[in-house]
Amino acid sequence: AIPLVGAISTTLGARSGLLVRHRRGLEEARLIDTVVFDKTGTLTLAEHRVVAEAYAEGVEPASALALATAVETDSEHPIARAIVAHAAESGLTHLRAHGFEALPGQGVRAQVDGRPVEVGGPALLDSLGLEVPSALADAATQAASAGRSAVFLVEDAGGAAPRVTALFAVADAVRPESREAIDRLHAMGVSTAMLTGDAEPVARAVAAELGIDRVLAEVLPADKAHQIEALQAEGRRVAMVGDGVNDAPALATADVGIAIGAVGRQEAR
Repeated sequence: AIPLVGAISTTLGARSGLLVRHRRGLEEARLIDTVVFDKTGTLTLAEHRVVAEAYAEGVEPASALALATAVETDSEHPIARAIVAHAAESGLTHLRAHGFEALPGQGVRAQVDGRPVEVGGPALLDSLGLEVPSALADAATQAASAGRSAVFLVEDAGGAAPRVTALFAVADAVRPESREAIDRLHAMGVSTAMLTGDAEPVARAVAAELGIDRVLAEVLPADKAHQIEALQAEGRRVAMVGDGVNDAPALATADVGIAIGAVGRQEAR
């Protein structure tokens, strides 16, 4: 009966995209009381997305986003691609820009409908002698505290002094299914932790969004296995979920290692 159960369970797993290298992993999994997740590419999409936006008083959001997208369309920067993708998801009409110019370390500039429009970070505002307007100050503060990139839209309104009209907070977006996974583990009485090399504010922002119990941030890849050992020294039975390449030592150290591949396929051992 035991070989039959093993064959059936691994077949069911394969149909769900779960490849089991060592069947003993299935037996060990029932004893797990702590699941540790890598962040980038595991809990998140490893793709930059616009996760928040704010607009100055009297500014039409759709128009401002369309302007920013027109300027960013010719840029290859990941933040630019995030804004363009956000506009596409919103179904906005595409505006045409001319005279695109990259501003190293600051952002980009182009002409839209005959007037200059610029998109960039705080360095762009510094170069133009502009400050974040009060209407966008809270959003800028929240972006900074969460470790997100704040991107500003600057418009030249027909010869008047340029002004900041919008802010886009760009970050590595959380996977839609991550919150459900954490909630289901908690419902089973399993503790959760995040183990990442990212800065503390970024890690804590993602952990707070998902309800993760413990954050282990700014950990080098070579030190992740030591963090798993420290949890095991507390008497915990640990499963590690992460990249099968960069997180390989931690996966091997954990009682159960679950490697998520580039195409989302999982492998348990």
